[in-house]
Amino acid sequence: MAGVYDGAVQDLIDELGRLPGIGPKSAQRIAFHILSSEEVDVQALIDAMSAVKARVRFCEICGNVTEQEICRICSDARRIDSVICVVEEAKDIVAVERTREYRGKYHVLGGSINPIEGVGPEDLRIRQLFTRLADGKVQEIIIATDPNIEGEATASYLIRSLAPMGVNVSRLASGLPVGGDLEYADEITLSRAFEGRTMVHRSSGEMAD
Repeated sequence: MAGVYDGAVQDLIDELGRLPGIGPKSAQRIAFHILSSEEVDVQALIDAMSAVKARVRFCEICGNVTEQEICRICSDARRIDSVICVVEEAKDIVAVERTREYRGKYHVLGGSINPIEGVGPEDLRIRQLFTRLADGKVQEIIIATDPNIEGEATASYLIRSLAPMGVNVSRLASGLPVGGDLEYADEITLSRAFEGRTMVHRSSGEMAD
Protein backbone atom coordinates (compact mmCIF):
# COMPACT_ATOMS: atom_id res chain seq x y z
CA MET A 1 0.00 0.00 0.00
CA ALA A 2 1.32 3.42 -0.97
CA GLY A 3 2.26 5.89 1.74
CA VAL A 4 -0.22 8.53 2.90
CA TYR A 5 2.27 11.41 2.63
CA ASP A 6 4.30 12.65 -0.29
CA GLY A 7 8.03 13.01 -0.77
CA ALA A 8 10.48 13.50 2.08
CA VAL A 9 7.95 13.00 4.91
CA GLN A 10 6.89 9.58 3.65
CA ASP A 11 10.51 8.63 2.96
CA LEU A 12 11.38 9.46 6.57
CA ILE A 13 8.40 7.47 7.90
CA ASP A 14 9.40 4.51 5.76
CA GLU A 15 13.01 4.58 6.97
CA LEU A 16 12.00 4.94 10.62
CA GLY A 17 9.59 2.03 10.18
CA ARG A 18 12.50 -0.21 9.22
CA LEU A 19 14.01 0.19 12.69
CA PRO A 20 13.45 -2.68 15.16
CA GLY A 21 10.48 -2.13 17.47
CA ILE A 22 9.14 0.82 15.47
CA GLY A 23 5.70 0.25 13.95
CA PRO A 24 3.93 2.45 11.38
CA LYS A 25 2.24 4.66 13.99
CA SER A 26 5.44 5.14 15.99
CA ALA A 27 7.34 5.94 12.80
CA GLN A 28 4.76 8.58 11.93
CA ARG A 29 4.90 10.16 15.40
CA ILE A 30 8.71 10.30 15.33
CA ALA A 31 8.72 11.76 11.82
CA PHE A 32 6.36 14.57 12.78
CA HIS A 33 8.31 15.18 15.99
CA ILE A 34 11.44 15.65 13.87
CA LEU A 35 9.51 17.86 11.45
CA SER A 36 8.39 20.16 14.28
CA SER A 37 11.78 20.23 16.06
CA GLU A 38 14.26 23.09 15.94
CA GLU A 39 16.96 22.83 13.30
CA VAL A 40 19.68 22.68 15.97
CA ASP A 41 18.03 19.66 17.61
CA VAL A 42 17.68 17.82 14.31
CA GLN A 43 21.32 18.54 13.48
CA ALA A 44 22.37 17.21 16.89
CA LEU A 45 20.55 13.94 16.10
CA ILE A 46 22.23 13.74 12.69
CA ASP A 47 25.65 14.43 14.23
CA ALA A 48 25.14 11.73 16.90
CA MET A 49 24.22 9.11 14.29
CA SER A 50 27.15 10.08 12.09
CA ALA A 51 29.55 9.90 15.05
CA VAL A 52 28.36 6.41 15.97
CA LYS A 53 29.01 5.12 12.47
CA ALA A 54 32.37 6.89 12.23
CA ARG A 55 33.86 6.20 15.68
CA VAL A 56 32.27 3.12 17.22
CA ARG A 57 33.82 -0.28 16.56
CA PHE A 58 33.75 -3.74 18.12
CA CYS A 59 36.20 -4.77 20.82
CA GLU A 60 38.96 -6.96 19.38
CA ILE A 61 38.67 -9.34 22.33
CA CYS A 62 35.00 -9.71 23.25
CA GLY A 63 33.04 -7.99 20.47
CA ASN A 64 31.47 -5.33 22.71
CA VAL A 65 30.92 -1.86 21.24
CA THR A 66 33.71 0.59 21.98
CA GLU A 67 35.55 3.60 20.59
CA GLN A 68 38.90 1.99 21.41
CA GLU A 69 40.52 -1.24 20.20
CA ILE A 70 39.75 -2.86 23.57
CA CYS A 71 36.53 -2.11 25.50
CA ARG A 72 36.52 -0.83 29.07
CA ILE A 73 35.40 -4.19 30.50
CA CYS A 74 38.16 -6.20 28.84
CA SER A 75 40.75 -3.62 29.92
CA ASP A 76 39.50 -3.47 33.53
CA ALA A 77 42.06 -5.26 35.73
CA ARG A 78 39.43 -5.63 38.46
CA ARG A 79 37.30 -7.98 36.34
CA ILE A 80 37.65 -11.74 36.78
CA ASP A 81 39.53 -13.37 33.90
CA SER A 82 38.52 -16.95 34.71
CA VAL A 83 34.81 -16.55 33.84
CA ILE A 84 33.31 -15.55 30.49
CA CYS A 85 29.61 -14.78 30.02
CA VAL A 86 28.52 -15.47 26.43
CA VAL A 87 25.74 -13.22 25.10
CA GLU A 88 24.15 -12.78 21.69
CA GLU A 89 24.43 -9.01 21.26
CA ALA A 90 26.41 -6.17 22.82
CA LYS A 91 23.19 -4.68 24.22
CA ASP A 92 22.81 -7.79 26.40
CA ILE A 93 25.96 -6.78 28.30
CA VAL A 94 24.13 -3.69 29.54
CA ALA A 95 21.33 -5.88 30.93
CA VAL A 96 23.80 -8.11 32.79
CA GLU A 97 25.82 -5.17 34.11
CA ARG A 98 22.67 -3.64 35.62
CA THR A 99 22.43 -6.57 38.03
CA ARG A 100 25.85 -5.81 39.56
CA GLU A 101 25.96 -9.56 40.17
CA TYR A 102 28.59 -10.46 37.60
CA ARG A 103 32.26 -9.43 37.68
CA GLY A 104 33.75 -11.59 34.93
CA LYS A 105 34.41 -10.90 31.27
CA TYR A 106 32.09 -11.22 28.24
CA HIS A 107 31.98 -12.64 24.75
CA VAL A 108 29.51 -11.31 22.17
CA LEU A 109 28.46 -13.82 19.51
CA GLY A 110 26.91 -11.26 17.20
CA GLY A 111 23.59 -13.09 16.93
CA SER A 112 22.21 -16.59 17.31
CA ILE A 113 21.96 -19.73 15.19
CA ASN A 114 18.93 -19.40 12.92
CA PRO A 115 18.79 -21.80 9.95
CA ILE A 116 15.63 -20.16 8.59
CA GLU A 117 17.51 -16.86 8.25
CA GLY A 118 20.61 -18.65 6.97
CA VAL A 119 22.66 -17.99 10.12
CA GLY A 120 24.91 -20.87 11.12
CA PRO A 121 27.67 -21.29 13.73
CA GLU A 122 30.29 -20.11 11.23
CA ASP A 123 28.50 -16.75 10.99
CA LEU A 124 28.90 -16.06 14.71
CA ARG A 125 31.97 -15.23 16.80
CA ILE A 126 32.24 -18.79 18.12
CA ARG A 127 35.71 -19.49 16.75
CA GLN A 128 36.97 -16.36 18.55
CA LEU A 129 35.51 -17.72 21.80
CA PHE A 130 37.39 -20.98 21.40
CA THR A 131 40.60 -19.02 20.77
CA ARG A 132 40.15 -17.26 24.12
CA LEU A 133 40.21 -20.62 25.88
CA ALA A 134 43.59 -21.64 24.47
CA ASP A 135 45.73 -20.37 27.38
CA GLY A 136 43.74 -22.34 29.99
CA LYS A 137 42.94 -19.33 32.19
CA VAL A 138 39.17 -19.55 31.71
CA GLN A 139 37.52 -21.97 34.14
CA GLU A 140 33.83 -21.33 33.46
CA ILE A 141 31.71 -20.31 30.48
CA ILE A 142 28.27 -18.93 31.37
CA ILE A 143 25.89 -19.22 28.42
CA ALA A 144 23.45 -16.30 28.54
CA THR A 145 21.75 -16.56 25.16
CA ASP A 146 18.10 -15.51 24.90
CA PRO A 147 15.52 -18.05 26.21
CA ASN A 148 13.90 -18.54 22.80
CA ILE A 149 14.23 -21.15 20.03
CA GLU A 150 17.28 -19.54 18.41
CA GLY A 151 18.96 -18.88 21.76
CA GLU A 152 18.41 -22.46 22.90
CA ALA A 153 19.79 -23.82 19.62
CA THR A 154 22.87 -21.66 20.05
CA ALA A 155 23.30 -22.75 23.67
CA SER A 156 23.01 -26.44 22.72
CA TYR A 157 25.66 -26.03 20.02
CA LEU A 158 28.02 -24.27 22.43
CA ILE A 159 27.53 -26.89 25.14
CA ARG A 160 28.40 -29.70 22.71
CA SER A 161 31.38 -27.83 21.29
CA LEU A 162 32.80 -26.76 24.66
CA ALA A 163 32.47 -30.20 26.30
CA PRO A 164 35.89 -31.51 25.11
CA MET A 165 37.74 -28.31 26.00
CA GLY A 166 38.17 -28.89 29.72
CA VAL A 167 36.11 -25.94 30.91
CA ASN A 168 33.01 -25.78 33.12
CA VAL A 169 29.90 -24.69 31.20
CA SER A 170 26.79 -23.31 32.89
CA ARG A 171 23.46 -21.98 31.61
CA LEU A 172 21.43 -19.19 33.18
CA ALA A 173 18.57 -20.45 35.34
CA SER A 174 15.09 -20.74 33.84
CA GLY A 175 13.73 -17.79 35.81
CA LEU A 176 13.99 -15.86 32.56
CA PRO A 177 10.73 -15.81 30.58
CA VAL A 178 10.71 -18.34 27.76
CA GLY A 179 10.60 -16.66 24.37
CA GLY A 180 11.88 -13.36 25.74
CA ASP A 181 15.01 -11.30 25.17
CA LEU A 182 17.78 -10.92 27.73
CA GLU A 183 17.90 -7.13 27.32
CA TYR A 184 14.30 -6.76 28.58
CA ALA A 185 14.74 -8.87 31.74
CA ASP A 186 14.55 -6.87 34.96
CA GLU A 187 17.55 -6.73 37.29
CA ILE A 188 16.08 -9.00 39.97
CA THR A 189 15.08 -11.76 37.55
CA LEU A 190 18.44 -11.64 35.79
CA SER A 191 20.35 -11.56 39.08
CA ARG A 192 18.51 -14.67 40.30
CA ALA A 193 19.16 -16.35 36.95
CA PHE A 194 22.90 -15.87 37.51
CA GLU A 195 22.73 -17.13 41.08
CA GLY A 196 20.76 -20.20 40.03
CA ARG A 197 22.65 -21.00 36.84
CA THR A 198 22.88 -24.70 36.05
CA MET A 199 26.16 -26.49 35.40
CA VAL A 200 25.61 -28.28 32.09
CA HIS A 201 29.16 -29.57 31.72
CA ARG A 202 31.88 -29.96 34.34
CA SER A 203 35.48 -30.22 33.21
CA SER A 204 37.15 -33.58 33.81
CA GLY A 205 39.66 -31.96 36.14
CA GLU A 206 36.99 -31.39 38.81
CA MET A 207 34.97 -33.82 40.85
CA ALA A 208 31.20 -33.45 40.72
CA ASP A 209 29.47 -32.61 44.02
